[in-house]
Amino acid sequence: MVQVDISQLSAESNAWRAQLRTYRDEFTQDENKIRQVAGKPLSKEQLQEVEHLHNQFHIQLINIHDLKQAIKQHERQLETDSSSSENNSKHAELQEEFNSLELTLQQLRAEFSGFLSRTS
Repeated sequence: MVQVDISQLSAESNAWRAQLRTYRDEFTQDENKIRQVAGKPLSKEQLQEVEHLHNQFHIQLINIHDLKQAIKQHERQLETDSSSSENNSKHAELQEEFNSLELTLQQLRAEFSGFLSRTS
């Protein structure tokens, strides 16, 4: 029974890490796009928006990395410790962090998309 729970927790953790890798790749590309936009003639407000978005991409890429590392550490813990209640508690905490970060990333994605449509 515990083994099934651990394999399920591990599978969910792997899915989170895969999704975070996808976000990392997307935001790395978006960071490059914002640099290209910054080279165009822009208003003062647009330049401020470029700076804000660039900073947000940088911050969120760090957040993605940190959460991926925490999940990876959790997976290692799952392999070595069969204490189900502790694993479930940590897993629930990581799921909450993942969901919160994912919401933030989706909001940033929408903000960036709106910016690109206004500057094109």
